[in-house]
Amino acid sequence: MANVIAIVNQKGGVGKTTTAINLGASLALAGKDILIVDIDPQGNSTSGLGLDREEMGNSLYDAFAGRCAPGEAIVRSAIQHLDIVPSTVDLLGVEVELVGKEGREGILSEIITGIEKEYKYILIDCPPSLGLLSLNALVAAESVIVPVQCEYYALEGLSLLTRTLHLVRNSYNPSLEIRGILLTMYDTRNSLSWQVAQEVRKHFGDKVFATTIPRNVALAEAPSHGKPIMLYDIRSSGAQSYLSLAKEILNENGFGQGT
Repeated sequence: MANVIAIVNQKGGVGKTTTAINLGASLALAGKDILIVDIDPQGNSTSGLGLDREEMGNSLYDAFAGRCAPGEAIVRSAIQHLDIVPSTVDLLGVEVELVGKEGREGILSEIITGIEKEYKYILIDCPPSLGLLSLNALVAAESVIVPVQCEYYALEGLSLLTRTLHLVRNSYNPSLEIRGILLTMYDTRNSLSWQVAQEVRKHFGDKVFATTIPRNVALAEAPSHGKPIMLYDIRSSGAQSYLSLAKEILNENGFGQGT
């Protein structure tokens, strides 16, 4: 069965979608079958993989609404071994439509159960909020990766998120754990980046990935071309950092990069 990982932070602009796309692509290049589930109504993972949201067939919303089987919402990407369940703006209606529905927090878990045997990793790209869609992701996931921008308020946001994870564990998903905290937008020229990284490592220890993701022009440009960084500029520092993160995760699981 797949390792189901939610990429979550209630704060926007910290690198959730960048991580979902580029970690997914890096793991796919290692020969692992990867599925990205775009549960953000903004659909940035969807467009970041070059899909036109106006011309798609089924999407995650259709699976939520029971209009299609989970497998019928899967779309192949330009990278071998990397698939996506795309998002559309229709997902904005899910929280309203599911009010009063029993078990509404577990719908994504049911969707994933129908397709997880096909994949080694399923990465859920969460919206920048802690509403029903993110709750569905946290109920469905075994673990979370938390991208944290190296900025002044980073620890404050982490504190709120860890409280939320504690509540989800107590009420819905007792096995949910932090897979790792990922330091993003690290600027070697900025002493604040270094200070924030030190503080996060001090508070969370070995839960912080050794890999840090730098500020990188190529990483910022790649989504506008509908490509993961590996297809846009694999020699960039951003691409090399995500390849390093993928190796870290594979080694942690004992898979090894080439197996």
